[in-house]
Amino acid sequence: MSKSHEAERARELIAFRVADQEFCVDITSVREIRGFAAATPLPHTPGFVTGVINLRGAVLPIVDLSLRLGFGPTEPTARSVIIVVMVGNQLVGLLVDAVSDILTVVDENLQPTPDLASEIARSFVRGVIALEGRMISLISPESVLPPSAENLAA
Repeated sequence: MSKSHEAERARELIAFRVADQEFCVDITSVREIRGFAAATPLPHTPGFVTGVINLRGAVLPIVDLSLRLGFGPTEPTARSVIIVVMVGNQLVGLLVDAVSDILTVVDENLQPTPDLASEIARSFVRGVIALEGRMISLISPESVLPPSAENLAA
């Protein structure tokens, strides 16, 4: 396979840590990475939505990705960050423990989610990447908000 053809099939991913696990999202869905900022809670929102922050005059809902993935709430530290991603046509902030790096991965390195994973796990995880002794789960930002919660981003 030629290098130019291989480069066409490569994708760049932002890798990050949540509850001692490594995950990544496609860099094309990431708009920015911000330091942690406390969110203002909103009443009657799903438990995984910690609240909203002001993003240059826009209201940005913040999703605690650890809680959303079933690991328990994030205890913010100095390394905690908010990854601002596009979900549909709305911006949403994902609270994660830390961003680790940017990966360039070819499709052949992306393995399907194991059949033994629950249906819920498969709804979040689009594939698994084995890279340099690490197991990194690729998640889709669209899977983070259930259809009933997408109105939060509006």
